[in-house]
Order: sequence, then structure tokens, then C-alpha cells
Amino acid sequence: MCSVYILYSTQLNKYYTGYTCDNLEKRIAKHNSNHKGFTGGIGDWELVYTEKYATQKEAMDRERA
Repeated sequence: MCSVYILYSTQLNKYYTGYTCDNLEKRIAKHNSNHKGFTGGIGDWELVYTEKYATQKEAMDRERA
């Protein structure tokens, strides 16, 4: 099962849309860690929306929509 999710950062006042076929909680924790990339180093990303999909292709298509 894969998830498409939307995160919100109050610090940036921005939304981020992504997908994962792994554990969603671990993925959000990575966004809130000090990794390189758009979401890295901010640390206040909160999950505001999620949808479940049976396949990675469905999740990828929805993320891009």
C-alpha cells in the first residue's frame, strides 16, 4: 500500500506533496530531519492530508496531478 500525503510548514507557510510506499510516519520523520532537500532542516512539517493507493504507479500519478 502506498500513500500520497500533503505536509504543511508554519515556518515557511508552504505545503509539500509527496508519496511513499514505505512507512508514512518514518517518511515524515525524514522530512523533519536535517537531510538535504526542500524539506530538510525545517523541522516543523505536519501531516495535513493523506490518501492510500494500491500501487506505486497510482500514487505517483496522483502526486503529479
